[in-house]
Amino acid sequence: MDGQPGEGPQSTADLSAFVQNLLSQMQSRFQQMSDSIITRIDEMGERIDDLEKSVGDLVQQAEDDVNAPAPEGAVTPAK
Repeated sequence: MDGQPGEGPQSTADLSAFVQNLLSQMQSRFQQMSDSIITRIDEMGERIDDLEKSVGDLVQQAEDDVNAPAPEGAVTPAK
């Protein structure tokens, strides 16, 4: 040390505290982002489940319509 201002134990401690604070802020921000991503993935999973159920219901309804007996007097298409 040649006596220049800003050198010495005090500036080293300040720099260390600054870096620790910065790392803490980054960790907090990454945790918030991670929580947000997980929430969105969970919501998308629920929406996919709802969509699968809706498609299954439509398929079942279509099968029921195809297998339903034709009303009396109705003309059925030739197969």
